[in-house]
Amino acid sequence: MLNELYHSLNPVAISIGPLHIYWYALAYLAGFVLTGIVIYRVSRRWGLDITGDEVANLIVAMAWGIIIGARLFYVLFYGDGYYFANPLKIFALNEGGMSFHGGLVGAIVGGSLMCRSCHLSVPTVCDLGVIGAPLGLFFGRCANFVNGELWGKPTDLPWGVVFETGGNVARHPSQLYEAILEGLVIFCVLWMMSRHRPARPQGTFMGTFLVLYGVFRFLIEFVRVPDAQLGYLLGPITMGQLLSLPLVLLGIVVLAWAARAKHPQIGHVG
Repeated sequence: MLNELYHSLNPVAISIGPLHIYWYALAYLAGFVLTGIVIYRVSRRWGLDITGDEVANLIVAMAWGIIIGARLFYVLFYGDGYYFANPLKIFALNEGGMSFHGGLVGAIVGGSLMCRSCHLSVPTVCDLGVIGAPLGLFFGRCANFVNGELWGKPTDLPWGVVFETGGNVARHPSQLYEAILEGLVIFCVLWMMSRHRPARPQGTFMGTFLVLYGVFRFLIEFVRVPDAQLGYLLGPITMGQLLSLPLVLLGIVVLAWAARAKHPQIGHVG
């Protein structure tokens, strides 16, 4: 069933003359918009004084941070020297190559800079942001599936998919595994946590997100084929797993700090 679905899909969502709009671009757009909606709704539920204009500014800043950070991390950690030999290719975003870990760092940096400008609490905004972020991950991984990229290892399971670039063999649709676990499952967990009143302490949501994402990504990498230019780094361990382990450790540290400090969620500071 999934195989038939994949082969019926077109990476181009809309074509108007020479203009082509890809599902991947729409996935990014949907992720940013839905994250903004989640931030606004949860901040209202928590009784914070964050305005709609401030949320919009945060989303724009995070979006730029995600794009820049995701690209730079891919160049540094996944490029295997290619981009140093071809520096102009760094700007060829249409050829793909984005790293979630870099996007996370970029989102935090971009959002923090905007927080300083708007006098918003950075820990609270981080907590709000990661509640909506899994929706962006969900759409992004679905777009990876449509594009036929980042596929998994060969499988004889009934939901295996034959990808054009993966040879004439059915493979794990690892993109959809990630969409479900890193996207829908994490979102549902954090959304339900956000309904608790009073709001859980600062850092609770960021810590939970880091732990869950790191664990899910580490596990899924075992059925996902690593980037061809890197392969396996340490036995069966991939670059994605090496970058995910620090997220789990950091998440545990953040959760421990949140439980000990018990700082309440606030909107503006100073």
